[in-house]
Amino acid sequence: MQRRHMEDIVGEKYLISNVENDEFKYSKAYKEAGLKFKPIKSKFENRKYQTIDLRFVKGDLTVLIETKDNFADVEDKAEDQLSAYVEYEKGLNNNNIIAILANTTQGVNSKDVKVWRGTVSDRDLLPKETVLKSIEEYEHFYTTKTNNKEEVTQNTYALNELLNAEGIKEKLRSQFVGTCLLVLKNTKANLTSKDMNTDMILGEMKRVLGELLNHDVNKAEKIALLDKNVLDNQDVKSLSSSVFRHILDEIKNKILPFIDDQSTAGQDLLNLFFVTFNKYVGKADKNQAFTPDHITDFMVKAINVNRNSIVLDPTCGSGSFLVRAMTQALDDAATAEEQEKIKKHQIYGIEYDENIYGLATTNMLIHGDGNSNISQGSCFDFKDDIPKWKINKVLMNPPYNATKAQVPSSFVKEWNSKTKRDPSKGLYFVKYIADEVKTGELAVLLPMAAAIGNNKVLKNFKEKILAENTLKAVFSLPDDIFYPGASVQACCMIFELGQRHNNNIPTFFGYYKNDGFSKRKNLGRIEKVDKDGNGAWHEIEKEWLDLYRNKKVVVGKSAMQCVDASDEWLAEAYMKTDYSTLKESDFQQTINDYLSYLVKEGKIYEV
Repeated sequence: MQRRHMEDIVGEKYLISNVENDEFKYSKAYKEAGLKFKPIKSKFENRKYQTIDLRFVKGDLTVLIETKDNFADVEDKAEDQLSAYVEYEKGLNNNNIIAILANTTQGVNSKDVKVWRGTVSDRDLLPKETVLKSIEEYEHFYTTKTNNKEEVTQNTYALNELLNAEGIKEKLRSQFVGTCLLVLKNTKANLTSKDMNTDMILGEMKRVLGELLNHDVNKAEKIALLDKNVLDNQDVKSLSSSVFRHILDEIKNKILPFIDDQSTAGQDLLNLFFVTFNKYVGKADKNQAFTPDHITDFMVKAINVNRNSIVLDPTCGSGSFLVRAMTQALDDAATAEEQEKIKKHQIYGIEYDENIYGLATTNMLIHGDGNSNISQGSCFDFKDDIPKWKINKVLMNPPYNATKAQVPSSFVKEWNSKTKRDPSKGLYFVKYIADEVKTGELAVLLPMAAAIGNNKVLKNFKEKILAENTLKAVFSLPDDIFYPGASVQACCMIFELGQRHNNNIPTFFGYYKNDGFSKRKNLGRIEKVDKDGNGAWHEIEKEWLDLYRNKKVVVGKSAMQCVDASDEWLAEAYMKTDYSTLKESDFQQTINDYLSYLVKEGKIYEV
């Protein structure tokens, strides 16, 4: 394929060149941008890489093409060269990247292009991409089709009904399906074949899990837990062969196609699957508040997780924060080596519940590993370990109503004799983790009561936290953010750790109640779409981040206010109302909400 033909296919109007022959020289681009250029030396010969053959840019996407007569003849060298250009590109801007090797001699190879999304590594290779495409088509590798989210949610609901009918108990379902997904994704065996009976299926599942955890220092412990909680569970072992095959067939055909760990869209859909399934678990425990995927995405971006971040979630649940943080960091990585370092040394999680810990391990394995540093136990048991991990980013959604058994006895001694649940509403967890991590940023989901409350206990914890840390921002989130799980109203707080709060410097408060999602019976909260199928969240998230990062005060959406421990930490207390947007239905809804509150509190009785 001639270079001219490549330009026509990808889109000539998006071609960016700064030297002759339509090539792009990075040393020149860096100089013009006022950046220091550090050339990368070839691993194979005495030369330094500087100039990419073809570079196309459209919005936040860059397509890089390095041409060869036949790249199969010099594949290692060509990949090394292309990897250098990807690293240069990441240093030049924050664009998403599609990297391509392309043959100029037609028919010399079984495929004439080799395509990667993000980095030139095995993880980001797109093996099914064997022909050159337009830049608009490559944009889809970084976008999520909203209707797919709804479809996978519907499929998940139907799967839940099937598992219920076949006797798989509610608490087991998420981990069972996650394990099935993991095995189906990594086995060459046809588990749905009529030749496979239940014992054979379970044997193959154990074999695959063993291989996947082969390089994990906690391998034995994790396999033992998955064996005990899933594969050796009597509900699973007693499945008839035909029923087991039917369940696997449903997962294979109706869930697995939506999961692609080489695509950000795949990450979104898989987290949506786990969150949706865990909402059913939440029926048995309304204190379980599993964070929706789009909120984890927002929080990860709000604290700027990148390839240099070392992330901790001390109450990691099913691992949604860890998955999102790992994805964000991997997207920022420039080389395969950086990606491996992130997965092995920069993602840490702790989970108290043994079953959910197994789910977190499975979740991370499905996303291409990163599970090595997930530990089971109470975060209070890791007091000596946390400082050694050198954490600089914390993401957490701690228990809001922790029992006496879930917190240290030294804290319980401070409780009133009638108190049965954590009176700090999760602030005790924040204080503990902030003290151990010491520096960096911490983003936490907490109930509104923690932000509003000025009783003695809450005020005391606020004072202790602000004595060592700065409250940078608080975002009021949608009232039904955890629907249909926990009913608590939540906010997100962001702290700068290790820097005493200055009462004279304003904190940002965002009134982020509209996230573009609405409640749907049996499906939870589903993203709204326009007539063209475009989801609302993408633009809303951009606005939320822009308001926060640029500290913009917008009537009805945000405020800047100096606060201390005695103040309310929420936008509603300081934000001006945009009366121009109010409708009669808003007044009616407010009255309805207030009446519902009075009934719930027993202050008036339903007629």
